[in-house]
Amino acid sequence: MMTSSDGKTRDLITSRPGAGWDFNMRRHVYHDIEAKHGPHYTVYNRRFMCVCMDDLPTDEGYWLLRTKAACLHTGEWPIEFVGPDAEKLMDYLFINNIAKVKPGRCGYGIACFDDGGLIVDGVFVRLAEDRFWYVQADGDFVNWARAHAKGMDVKIIDPQVNVSQIQGPAAMEILEAAAKDGLPDRFGYFGSAWVDFGGQTVLITRTGYTNELGWEFYTEPHHDPAELWAHLERAGAPHGLRMFGLDSMNIRRIEAGILNAGSDFDETTTPFDVGLGRFADMDKADFIGKAALEKADKAQRLHGILCPEGEPRVNGRVEWNGRVAGRVTAGVTSPYLGHGIGYALMDTAEAGPGTELLVEGNDGKMYAATLAETPLYDKACEIPRGKLVDIPERAA
Repeated sequence: MMTSSDGKTRDLITSRPGAGWDFNMRRHVYHDIEAKHGPHYTVYNRRFMCVCMDDLPTDEGYWLLRTKAACLHTGEWPIEFVGPDAEKLMDYLFINNIAKVKPGRCGYGIACFDDGGLIVDGVFVRLAEDRFWYVQADGDFVNWARAHAKGMDVKIIDPQVNVSQIQGPAAMEILEAAAKDGLPDRFGYFGSAWVDFGGQTVLITRTGYTNELGWEFYTEPHHDPAELWAHLERAGAPHGLRMFGLDSMNIRRIEAGILNAGSDFDETTTPFDVGLGRFADMDKADFIGKAALEKADKAQRLHGILCPEGEPRVNGRVEWNGRVAGRVTAGVTSPYLGHGIGYALMDTAEAGPGTELLVEGNDGKMYAATLAETPLYDKACEIPRGKLVDIPERAA
């Protein structure tokens, strides 16, 4: 099957008048509000997620994120695990130690097949001892979870929740202005809280997909989304807050070393292959894929790309020592760094950071590039933790 990226064209969804076939596709609750920006969508978990807008160029959205604040209404899919065996099931499904995450806190959940290949990743929030929301990335996971719940006292439910992200250096100021009681107490990195936004009680988490300062909010079926967004928009107006698309966020997540399920990793890669091995708790009694991961090669094959003269093409070839030695899994041009960046999944672990090679660009030409450690900057990830204020000056 042909991949969806050739570096020249892509296929997106645009709303148009009339009825017709679009069954099994879900619009988020802010779809009609977003419409004024001229959004174009991709499908993510059978949900529409805006990738670009007619009234906001990708570079402008990137700088908005880096210097002010931006909101993305995501296609992420929260799944609820509730019941006496909720923790037991999740601890078996995920390679991470779920039990150590206390109520009111968030964690990172990675799921593998029996052979150690990756299924999906995502952030979960522990709402109570016996209740979790797992916000999964794009992937075939929910029925996998249900199949492994056999014999356990746990329900796996779709709570019909939409997740939105407000990210950028002004994000916490916007939160302080929007929440009735100001900033929540003890709302540290990977924390959660319930806040009053204009009379509506909303769950927020100190998480995001950018490694910028930021938080996410969860819109439930009983909320009035139009009133909720109007309230947040008023609070964010002095800081330039507006909606934007995933294309702008994608640049920042690559700079930050954040991976995308299904492209940067999939069922053919283990957590160790892509630099996620540190999350595998091999001391747990058992989890799906543990036996395979114990025997797996622990060396990393996925690395960042620095490409001074071109933009790496997604699924383009990587050549090293005169032969094809891997492929590009992500590629963009960073407005901040001023050149092409991306990820390369190498066929073997022989080549690591500092290796000079060639990568295919969007124009089909081969360009000199260097493998690099990720994140490409802010190595200690101090920005999202609020330990570093780093608002770049935009070049004229």
